Order: sequence, then C-alpha cells, then structure tokens
Amino acid sequence: CEAGANWIQYRCMSKSDEEMLAELHPIASICDDWGATLIITNHVHLVELADIQGVHIEDMEADLSLIRNEIGESKTLGASANNIDQIKKHISNDVDYIGLGPFAHTDTKPNNYSHLGDFGYKKIIEELNKSELNIPLIAVGGINLQNVTGLLATGIYGIAVSSAFNKSENPKQMYKQFHQLIF
Repeated sequence: CEAGANWIQYRCMSKSDEEMLAELHPIASICDDWGATLIITNHVHLVELADIQGVHIEDMEADLSLIRNEIGESKTLGASANNIDQIKKHISNDVDYIGLGPFAHTDTKPNNYSHLGDFGYKKIIEELNKSELNIPLIAVGGINLQNVTGLLATGIYGIAVSSAFNKSENPKQMYKQFHQLIF
C-alpha cells in the first residue's frame, strides 16, 4: 500500500481460518490506513470476520447469485473467467468485476485454461462491446513489465500482478515500475 497499490487481494489456500484471520486483521488495518480495498479469494465465510471489502471467487462454475445474497450489495464480488460465455454468465449473476485470464503461464496457481495473450483479450473486449455489455475486466496470470503496454492497448480495465512482485528482490520498486507503465 505504501508504494501506491489501491487494491489488495489476499489469496491463501493452505491455512486455517484462524491463521488467515491473524494475517487479515493487520493487513486490513494497513489497507484502511492507506485507503486500499481488501478482497479475499474464495473464503466468503471470512468476509464479515475482518475488515474485508469483498470476495473474489475463482471457481468459474460457482453459484455467484448465492454468494451475492450472502455478502450483500455493499460488498464487492469478483469472479474468474477465461472466455466470453463465462463472462456473460457472471454478469447475469451481478458480479462487480471479472478476473480474466490467464494472460500467460503463471506459477501463482495451477490451471489448465488456455492462455489468452493480447489477442484473446482484444477479441473478448470486442465481443463485449458488440453485445453492449460493460464490466471491468482485470487481466490476470503471468503478467510482467514486458507485457503491460500491449495488455493496456487491448482496452482491458486493469491488471492484477502477483509473481512479479513476490519474486522481485524489491517489490516496492517493482510496483513503482508497473505504476509508471500504467499511469
């Protein structure tokens, strides 16, 4: 947050609820101090137990209308998608944004979905525009400094970055480099 990030997504699939909450409370406090939004991946049941602004659901087949009812309209609901049909389904279930990907190979999480690349994003965005559907699309998966400019040229709303920061010797400096390219 200190480097300027305004959106933090907490993704943990290996810890107990108690361990995650022990991490989430100080993270939420830092996000509050810096005015950043905190989203948790998949753990809907933890949203109300910490100062979390929403949830991102990775399961592309999840019943998002049930999740929306559970978290309410005041919380942000995001969902993962890999193609136009999944996006349309998610839009009909009242999601606030779509994490669309993967852009390229990523070690952050295993998946068997095809890599979209710049062409895939551009094609999907053109289809959405033709259908007059509007939802923020966030590019995810395997994004690094070298592909930001091309991605932004597709019309994507934003990008999500994980490995490039986590594997960097200086994550704060890496964030600043991304920020300069984006803004």
